[in-house]
Amino acid sequence: MDFLTLTLELFRNADHFIMYIAQTYGWWVYLVLFMIFYSETGIVICAFLPGDSLLFIAGAAAAAGALNPWLLIVIISLGAILGNTTNFYIGNWLGNKIYDGSISYEKHGGKTIVLARFVPIVRSFAPLVAGAAKMNPLRFELYSGGGAIVWVGGIVLAGYLFGNIPFIKNNLSLILVVGILAALVPFSCALL
Repeated sequence: MDFLTLTLELFRNADHFIMYIAQTYGWWVYLVLFMIFYSETGIVICAFLPGDSLLFIAGAAAAAGALNPWLLIVIISLGAILGNTTNFYIGNWLGNKIYDGSISYEKHGGKTIVLARFVPIVRSFAPLVAGAAKMNPLRFELYSGGGAIVWVGGIVLAGYLFGNIPFIKNNLSLILVVGILAALVPFSCALL
């Protein structure tokens, strides 16, 4: 499978993508997943990567015996934490060039960093803005790390527990789309 075809599989059939990488390249699958989650959270232009669905599918692949679920949680969490840290310091470096200071991160910044983990696209921008807003780095890392572990652990374990149930496995694409839409509902209601 060439690189372009493999990349398309990531978006069309993430379950086939993970199984192919695991079967063909063995432990390299962990490095690939690390890089995907590092990129999604650390490089704003990679916000389109399928984070939540990929976590669930990775959990289902672990239940099928292709991956170690605990190693998966540790490695992806590290990728997500390091990605957020990178994005935070990029925001810190850019500062006023990207942020006018209109939102204070002192009162609700920690909650924002944790909750942003569960919202596609927002999870890529929240650490950038936190850095530009000069959020305390230690406080940022505490919330970023905690949020990453809860996000990754929760969704991987959900995939591990439920991903191989026949109804879910046969309707995985639909369930993942509904899950993404459900995650966006509270934020779209807040905008109204």
